[in-house]
Amino acid sequence: MTPTEQRAEENALEIWHIALPVPLRKTLDYLPPTPGAKPPAGARVRVPFGRRCLVGIVVGSGRASVAPDRLRRVQAVLDERPLLDPAILAFLEWAARYYRHPIGEVMAAALPAPLRHGRGAVPSLPRRWTLTAGDRDWRTALRRAPRQRALAELLATHPEGLDEPALDARFPGWRPIARALAARGLAHAHVVSPELPASEPPPALNADQQAAVERLRAAGPGFRVHLLDGVTGSGKTEVYLAAIGEVAARGGQALVLVPEIGLTPQLLDRFWRRLRVPVTALHSGLSDAERHRAWFAARSGRARVVVGTRSAVFTPLPDLSLIVVDEEHDPSFKQQEGFRYHARDLAVVRARQLGIPIVLGSATPSLESLRNVRLGRYRHSRLPERAGAAAPPRFTLVDLRRDKPVDGLSQALEARIAGHLDAGGQVLVFLNRRGFAPVLFCPDCGWTANCTRCAARMTWHRGERALHCHHCDARRPVPAACPACGGQGLIPLGAGTERLEQRLRTRFPGVPLARIDRDTTRRKGSLEQALGQARSGQCRILVGTQMLSKGHHFPEVTLVGIVDVDQGLFSTDFRASERLAQGIVQVAGRAGRAERPGEVILQTHLPEHPLLQTLIHAGYARFAEAALAERRAAALPPWRLLAVLRAEAPRPEAPRVLLAEVASALPASEGVEILGPAPAPMERRAGRWRAQLLALAERRSALEPVLDAWLACLEARPAARNVRWSLDVDPLDLY
Repeated sequence: MTPTEQRAEENALEIWHIALPVPLRKTLDYLPPTPGAKPPAGARVRVPFGRRCLVGIVVGSGRASVAPDRLRRVQAVLDERPLLDPAILAFLEWAARYYRHPIGEVMAAALPAPLRHGRGAVPSLPRRWTLTAGDRDWRTALRRAPRQRALAELLATHPEGLDEPALDARFPGWRPIARALAARGLAHAHVVSPELPASEPPPALNADQQAAVERLRAAGPGFRVHLLDGVTGSGKTEVYLAAIGEVAARGGQALVLVPEIGLTPQLLDRFWRRLRVPVTALHSGLSDAERHRAWFAARSGRARVVVGTRSAVFTPLPDLSLIVVDEEHDPSFKQQEGFRYHARDLAVVRARQLGIPIVLGSATPSLESLRNVRLGRYRHSRLPERAGAAAPPRFTLVDLRRDKPVDGLSQALEARIAGHLDAGGQVLVFLNRRGFAPVLFCPDCGWTANCTRCAARMTWHRGERALHCHHCDARRPVPAACPACGGQGLIPLGAGTERLEQRLRTRFPGVPLARIDRDTTRRKGSLEQALGQARSGQCRILVGTQMLSKGHHFPEVTLVGIVDVDQGLFSTDFRASERLAQGIVQVAGRAGRAERPGEVILQTHLPEHPLLQTLIHAGYARFAEAALAERRAAALPPWRLLAVLRAEAPRPEAPRVLLAEVASALPASEGVEILGPAPAPMERRAGRWRAQLLALAERRSALEPVLDAWLACLEARPAARNVRWSLDVDPLDLY
């Protein structure tokens, strides 16, 4: 073969483009497993990568640009039919480009762990195990098999059988023993087929709810973004249910995104009883097997409604006809590590690509969404009144300069708690700070317990008898004396939820109390159990963090006490006031949601602050209007686009030097303002020094070339290999 003929053959050779879960911003080329094999775009393949074998996704094919002997061959095609259809592939590729993230890692985010590891696409379905032998038969047969006998005794106490999660909890290691019982003919397993509950009739919608439903219906099935702006307790979920019910009746699927795992059980139960179609949940609280089953039910079309947290936005849904994003303002929709996407924004993109409607709901809409309403991009429906007989709560400010708090609680707040408890009400005390005290202090020399790895103080967790850094998760024992001067009088300053719990138990002995924060809800199922006790009214006092602040319906809560509203008033983050206002409105909305009137007590050292006065007397809408005007005057998001390049390293100078090189290597770009490099607000975290470079622009077309140039510059510089860096497009935090 002549050299010309050889080059022609190489150019005609087809190769497959594979997206691998590695930090490379491109696909990799491989030879097909057999010559002439057709590339199954969207299917998983196993390929060699260095000395490892990885599972990747085929995204396309093309002609070889290098000699075949430089390419390696696909080892195996793992799926007969592609797992990811063309629509979801296009969506994931768009997300990778927009957020400038490695395509293989984006593809991996769309798959549950078993599929990322190469396991079969069809999961095993949950089964229920029952005894099939009579009492005398199995007792005689298992005299010399104590483990089998023990499992049989457990099953004998449950004639209806036990499902596999229950067996996991009650009899660890039961699976091989159950198989042995089945081989003997003593036990049997069958697939659990959940029965749909009896239909629950919907309540009559009020005029505002009906108008919102009619606006959704009149807009038709095409792409539209509807902002459902309803005060807390106004019945936004009923509007969602009406819209989803119409979609389900037409044979479509609906995706409902929620910000917190704690919101999924109550929504699932409500949707299940109302819609009488298969509903499934997708969130990080599920086991790998549970997540695989839920994902497959969604992808196969068996699940008609999927309720999930932010990663559910990537779920393949063949008949997707409606997307709902509940609490659209919530920062939990933004992924803060790795692939830094915003699920709300991606949900809008997915709806646009599919040509379907999307509903964004909130009592405190984000300024980004309100700006889009102003520009005519979003349709706006309001629910200004609470549903039913519920009335808005009454607000009271307590001036902590005059009413000195004890363990975080003022006399005025304690008196109102006593009054509401005496009247049969339920009380919610809110503080978005866990632990006993945020500072451990020596009054003799001024020493404080600081984290050795972060520019932050350590929180004292009294129950754990430990100091805990909430930024890097470092822990150490509480010193018996001051490490600096040997003083014996270390004292806690400030209050966390643990300290509030102690004070309330002392002040109101015998009153059932539940603390709900990350420390008390670590075990699987503990959050659902605690929220169930809260909703039932079994616990008369609730103490907690933001886990209690949004989306929950506690019908017996008549008083909400917000212990510290000053945290967001002096932050360096330009979004702090927006988050503070949203947090106050959301947690205040838990009060007075039924027939009994609600009251909200806000403890503050600055009762005259304009933000608090506007919020209490004029409402969130007036606050948002003023905040949008301030942002526009300052040329900040949402009026300008923002991206931040972060760098961190063990040595303080390395991040700043690298970012300075990146900034100086780029020519001035018209329409783009570059700020920095500068130290991050928390300059040291987890033992690494941090700096950042910001880019602000009014147009996306001006910003994107700068981001591409940043990445090209970093990938070309050897110094970048010794510095951990990340690019965050549309960041929510400048921490």
